[in-house]
Amino acid sequence: MSDDSDRARMVGINHVALSVGDAAAAREFYGSIFDFPVRGETDSAVFLDMGDQFLALSEDDDAGETTDGHRHFGLVVDDAELVERRLAEEGVERLDQGGLDFRDPWGNRIQVVQYDTVQFTKAEGVLDGMDLDLDKTDAALDELAAKGMASE
Repeated sequence: MSDDSDRARMVGINHVALSVGDAAAAREFYGSIFDFPVRGETDSAVFLDMGDQFLALSEDDDAGETTDGHRHFGLVVDDAELVERRLAEEGVERLDQGGLDFRDPWGNRIQVVQYDTVQFTKAEGVLDGMDLDLDKTDAALDELAAKGMASE
């Protein structure tokens, strides 16, 4: 990283967009595993709300044709054990990656991580608006402190 001011700094991710074969089926699939409000939808897309961020699921005729073993995104949840249980109940195969990874029906790879164990932090106002009261593990707080980002 440089001190140059001629480039914008990455601040975060507003949304992740995934290609799916059917937006309604995607809403049903993701709804069978996760709890979320729908931010909006069209005939060919559904937007799953995560407070100040969202997951956009858009229909694409080529959905699922370009999967590989590396491309994925990390989805932060309040309770990874609930996700693990729902995946098993829905018959969704977990990937043998050592973590909580799976693919949706269109081949999109999702890596689930629990909020308290990672650096990612939601602002208190956002957590309140989402009706969540979440803490961080000491290890996650230490990682933040090492970057000068500790809140306490």
